[in-house]
Amino acid sequence: MKPLEILIVFGTRPEAIKLAPVLKQLRRYPNEIKVRACATGQHREMLDQVMDLFEIAPDFDLGLMRPNQTPNQVASLILAELDRLFSEKPFDWMLVQGDTTTVMAASIAAHHHRIKVGHVEAGLRTYDRSNPFPEEMNRVVTDHVSDLHFAPTSTARDNLLREGIKPERVFVTGNTVIDALEWVAEKPVPASLTRLFARLNSTKPLLLVTAHRRESQGKPLRNICNALRALARRDNLQIVFPVHRNPNVWEPVHRELKDVKGITLLPPVDYLSLVHLMKRSRLILTDSGGIQEEAPSLGVPVLVLRESTERPEAVAAGAARLVGTDPLRIVNEAERVLNDPVTRSKMSRAINPYGDGKAAERIVKILLHGRCEEFVCEDLVAV
Repeated sequence: MKPLEILIVFGTRPEAIKLAPVLKQLRRYPNEIKVRACATGQHREMLDQVMDLFEIAPDFDLGLMRPNQTPNQVASLILAELDRLFSEKPFDWMLVQGDTTTVMAASIAAHHHRIKVGHVEAGLRTYDRSNPFPEEMNRVVTDHVSDLHFAPTSTARDNLLREGIKPERVFVTGNTVIDALEWVAEKPVPASLTRLFARLNSTKPLLLVTAHRRESQGKPLRNICNALRALARRDNLQIVFPVHRNPNVWEPVHRELKDVKGITLLPPVDYLSLVHLMKRSRLILTDSGGIQEEAPSLGVPVLVLRESTERPEAVAAGAARLVGTDPLRIVNEAERVLNDPVTRSKMSRAINPYGDGKAAERIVKILLHGRCEEFVCEDLVAV
């Protein structure tokens, strides 16, 4: 029997992190599956770090990153390059993950070539096209051209069914980020982070901050900085903030916080360092979707710096709280978690609704056999 020809496409760090376990699992079946990887290079430097960490060498590297390019420019380059690739090399399946411009454009390109599309992390919704922007639209388009939907949770599955996706095409697998996190968390702390920890006061709890999304830029980011200045006045807290290189993030954050005592600003950190920073943290403030999924597995409470989230399961499970970007609310909620052991304990012990580390295994079983034993989080179902 001819092996399945599968292409995995990714363009950013989160995509590569969440697809790496799938790629590794697919490679365990060389007689049944011939898998190749394609990097679009939507985010070049951060993508390279992840490929090195997971030992991924793409078979096709499109190298499409350009300075200050718009989503439309990225999409047009991806459509053109994949059109060429698909014309030269036929594939049975293309797998993509998430909600980036790479995911949306690659899915359309594959659909035009009648290549079946499998969407990892399908079904996430806020039902607000402007928040997150343009990710909400990207994921909706991708889901409606996909042939198989690997939903991370039952909530995501239900979103798809309400939109008319056929039930036989939707499988609840858990999120592959938990597979990746469990693998990375066992690796040693990198030397650069060991030096950072040596400079920090080990007796003070660590508050980790990340904020980079487009909707956080401008006034919301200034509000977040105001809240961090207020929290930094605590003598028993140290704040670490790896700052995204985007000038709309890097410049205002450094302008507002570079000389504030108790706040350490870092350049962007690689995924291995980020995982160990999360493990060391008492509390995380973030607008990142991935961290909302990862932190519960590490037992770290999360305050989500967004007005809405396409990942409501962590909030429902009690592991995260949606606080927006109002400075007073951020400070009050952070103080509550930091000062109240009962609150912190409840959030830290919440069951992670996003997976059990076997999502990639389920996805491969579905591709090979059309079925799998689905992931169920009993605590989440009961909410």
